[in-house]
Amino acid sequence: MKYWILLSRLPFLSVVILPYILGTLLAQRLTGQFSPVVFWLGLLGTILIQLCAHYSGEVYDIKEDRLGLSLGRSPFSGGSQVLVKNLIPESKVKILIRAVILLALAIGIILQFYFKTGEWTLLLGASGIICGLFYSKPPLRWVSRGLGEIFIVYSFGFLAVNAGFYIQVSKFDILAVFISLPAACAVANIILINEYPDYPVDKEAAKRNLLVRLGEEKGAFLYALLVVCAAASFLLALTKGLPLESAFFYFPVLIAAAIAAFLMLRGAYKNKLLLEKMCATTILVNLGTSFSCILGLLISKTR
Repeated sequence: MKYWILLSRLPFLSVVILPYILGTLLAQRLTGQFSPVVFWLGLLGTILIQLCAHYSGEVYDIKEDRLGLSLGRSPFSGGSQVLVKNLIPESKVKILIRAVILLALAIGIILQFYFKTGEWTLLLGASGIICGLFYSKPPLRWVSRGLGEIFIVYSFGFLAVNAGFYIQVSKFDILAVFISLPAACAVANIILINEYPDYPVDKEAAKRNLLVRLGEEKGAFLYALLVVCAAASFLLALTKGLPLESAFFYFPVLIAAAIAAFLMLRGAYKNKLLLEKMCATTILVNLGTSFSCILGLLISKTR
């Protein structure tokens, strides 16, 4: 059981759970509609889709993970190492991937056809499965085509927020799209900075992800640019209807993000210990971005 839990990398599920909650809360605030059953089923489906991505990465990135183990790994890269150390048979993980996909699709069918959550429900879920499963899995293997980061941004930014909104009210809303943008930029930086510890390994394994294509210096510039884009899109969301109270909670998040961007531009990624701290900070910035919006919606609702 311990090895299965390690394989699932449960703490990283928070990256998709908070945006989903944000989308649900926004739907309730704008329309007054909220179905607890739909919320919990949707949340379970969302978690299953992310687990599919986790398990697929463990199976199909095993070559890079083995190389990373030999060169010294980071807590934020190299997978769980469960398969690398042969703690669980790879064949069982492949079976689990199929089971997780089937369960997620079953939930989508129940939501769309029993709870009448809208004609886009299954398509939204299927798009998440395709992005997560084929991030590492051949023949598409988005991560080696320079496209993986784009699909992760879509899944953990736009999709998580807007799916949470959509299945409650069976329609999309432009405010949900605007609110998803800061989270999308923040999750892009999680993927980008987590590629730094694996940079030598990925180059050796010919894993042509975004950082390998750009190089470390240009990657640092992109990291800083995404921080600016996150702040700008947060400001845009405020002008479109996100409660101003959210800005109060977002300010310390922005400060942390700006410090990390400054350090990246100064080449701090060359220091392994400092890089690990920046990886942790980047995850906290992502969570803080969604959480600041959630708190703003809650406070403005109760005033």
